[in-house]
Amino acid sequence: MSWLTDPWTWWIAPFVDNAFMRDALVASLLAVVATSLVGTWVVLRGLTFLGDALAHGVLPGVAIAFVIGTSPTVGALLAALVMVGALNVLRSRSPLPDDTSIGVLFVGFLALAVVVMSSQSASYAGDLNRFLFGSVTGVTDGDLVRQAVAAALALVGVIVFHRSFLVLSFDEVQAELLGLRPRLANGVLLALVAIAVVATFETVGNLLVFAFLVAPPATASLLVRRVPHIMAAAVAFGALAVVIGLLVSFHQGSVAPSATMALVATAMFVLAVVARSVIEATGRHSAVRFGAESHQH
Repeated sequence: MSWLTDPWTWWIAPFVDNAFMRDALVASLLAVVATSLVGTWVVLRGLTFLGDALAHGVLPGVAIAFVIGTSPTVGALLAALVMVGALNVLRSRSPLPDDTSIGVLFVGFLALAVVVMSSQSASYAGDLNRFLFGSVTGVTDGDLVRQAVAAALALVGVIVFHRSFLVLSFDEVQAELLGLRPRLANGVLLALVAIAVVATFETVGNLLVFAFLVAPPATASLLVRRVPHIMAAAVAFGALAVVIGLLVSFHQGSVAPSATMALVATAMFVLAVVARSVIEATGRHSAVRFGAESHQH
């Protein structure tokens, strides 16, 4: 209970006394900004499976980068661009539903990554673990710069294309009639998701990238209605998950920080679902009771 009895030592001192904790906090908060802003549209448009596919679709690029000895970030970016291009082509050419094309690409890219990695020696396991689970307590200045750029691009993108994304969420035909160029908007959204994933995967890990892309926006969408408010609430929920996850990991010692942050974000979503259900049930009960009393009078 030291988080209650000694709040300074539990909540503040770890960030004040440890530079790696401050860097981890900044890196994770920048990841939250990028993923929550873009993730809001992913959730509102029902593109969660697409987000998952893109988050894992960078694996082949990372695997090939490990094999040839180049930057995993470059490999991830190229793989993300290939997947975005393939999704756009299949979306316009295939008569099948979008989720079918996404599923096929998802499986194909993941299988390619496994084949590439399994053909190499086990020495790549550590690097692959870093990609999957991150190394948020070992971020570098380059990581922070990359994530700051991704957060800035996400902010600019959602502001510039806000109207296009909003209309597109309800009616693609209407977006076309209004001259909002839905294909371009779709491409921009996919590119923003890819940028958010690529910029943060090596630091916080693939697991947390997808968790932050979906969980905070989903939680916020249960509690507020307007899109700007959802984005702001998503960033707030994500930031809270970051702080709690980092501190739990720090005080427990052996607990993985990225997985802990993802778990906290998920727990927030579950609590929001329960709270919304309780509020709705209470509201219905009150309405029925009021109606009954009015009928008696």
